[in-house]
Amino acid sequence: MAEIADIGRDPVRGGYSRHLLDDADLALRAWFRSSAAALGLEVEQDGNGNLWAWWGPRAAGAIATGSHLDSVPGGGAYDGPLGVASALEAVAQLQASGFEPVRPIVVVAFGEEEGSRFGLPCFGSRLMVGASDPAVVLARADRDGVTLEEAWRGAGLDPATVGADPSRVAELTAFVELHVEQGVDLEHREMPLAVASAIIPHGRWRLTVDGEGNHAGTTPMVGRHDPVVALAEVILAVRDTAVAAGPGARATIGRVAVTPNGTNVIASRAEAWLDIRAAADDDVRAQLADTLARAEMLVTAEGCTLTVVEESFSPIVTFDETLTDRIAGVLGGVPAIPTGAGHDAGILAPHVPSAMIFVRNPTGVSHAPGEGARDEDCEAGAAALADVLRELAS
Repeated sequence: MAEIADIGRDPVRGGYSRHLLDDADLALRAWFRSSAAALGLEVEQDGNGNLWAWWGPRAAGAIATGSHLDSVPGGGAYDGPLGVASALEAVAQLQASGFEPVRPIVVVAFGEEEGSRFGLPCFGSRLMVGASDPAVVLARADRDGVTLEEAWRGAGLDPATVGADPSRVAELTAFVELHVEQGVDLEHREMPLAVASAIIPHGRWRLTVDGEGNHAGTTPMVGRHDPVVALAEVILAVRDTAVAAGPGARATIGRVAVTPNGTNVIASRAEAWLDIRAAADDDVRAQLADTLARAEMLVTAEGCTLTVVEESFSPIVTFDETLTDRIAGVLGGVPAIPTGAGHDAGILAPHVPSAMIFVRNPTGVSHAPGEGARDEDCEAGAAALADVLRELAS
C-alpha cells in the first residue's frame, strides 16, 4: 500500500482521484504488473481492461482473488487497492511457505469499479459477464465529452474487444474479494475481520431538468422557468422520500451539472445523478417511483420538464453460502454481515461462486479521505486471505 500511496492524490478534494485510463490509473496498472512479475506471475489484460496475474498456467478451475484500483473523486486509500495489495501479499506468503497450488490462483484488478469516469459501476466485471451492452458503453462520455471508445483507442486498445468474455468466466471456480468495511459494524463488535452475507440492491438514474435560459439581471423573478430552482426542490424531495421510506432506505444526489454554468445566467438545464438503495429490489423501485412522482410535480410547477434515464441497476446479491461458510470456518468463525456498497464480487456472484472478506474500518468512513484501517488488521486480512487461498487451491 505504501508503494502506491502517492499515486493519484487529489490536492483539491483531498484523498485520491483515480479513474479509468487517466495518469493515476495507468501508473497503478504499471505497479500491478511489476508487483505481479516480481512474484513470477504471468500478467495479461483482457478486452475489458481488467488485469489478471496468474500463478500457474491459465486453466479452468482457477481460484480468483483481487478487487479494483480506481477510486471515487476524492476517495480514500483503501477502497479497492487494499483488496489487490492483500491478494498479492497472500500469494507472496504462500510462495514463501513453499505451498504449491493444485488449482491455479489468479489475482485480478478490475477496471473502473466505482464508475467515476464513464458512469458505469463495476465497469470491467459487468462487461465481462455480459451484463452491459458494449455498444452502449462505448458511446458513454466522461465529463470532458470523451467517449469510452475514444479513450480506448487513445490508450492503444481495440474497442472491438469490449464485451462478454464467457470463456474467461468459465475458467473461474471461485472468486474471493477482500475489502475494507464501509461502516463500523466490526469496530462495534471489536473484531478485525468478517465475511459478507449479501449486498443490498441499488440503482443509479440521471435526472435532467430542462428550463428556459435567460439573463439574470433583466428577467423578472415571476415567470422564470429555472431548472436549478426546480432541481433544488427535487433534491430535498429525494431526501424526504428516503426518510419517509424507513431506516433501511438510502437516497443520494452527490453530483450535479448546470448548463451553461454562468454566474449571471439563468440556466437552461440542470442535471443530477440519483443513487437509491434499500433492503429489497422492490423497495428500491417503490422508492424511485415515489421520488419521481414528487419530482415531476415540482419540476412542472416551475415550468420545466423532467427526463429520467436509468444508468444502472444492481439487484440484491446473496453470496454463495457454501463458499462463505467455508471461508468463515478458515477464518475462525467470523461474523457474516451485509453491505450497502456495490462490489465486483456482487457482479460475478450469479456466474461464479463468490464471497467477500471485510477488514475493520475504525472510522466507518468510506468514499472520502477519512477512510481508514489499522495496519495490524490489514495484515490479519492478508494472512487470512492466504489461508483461504491455501484451502481453496489445495
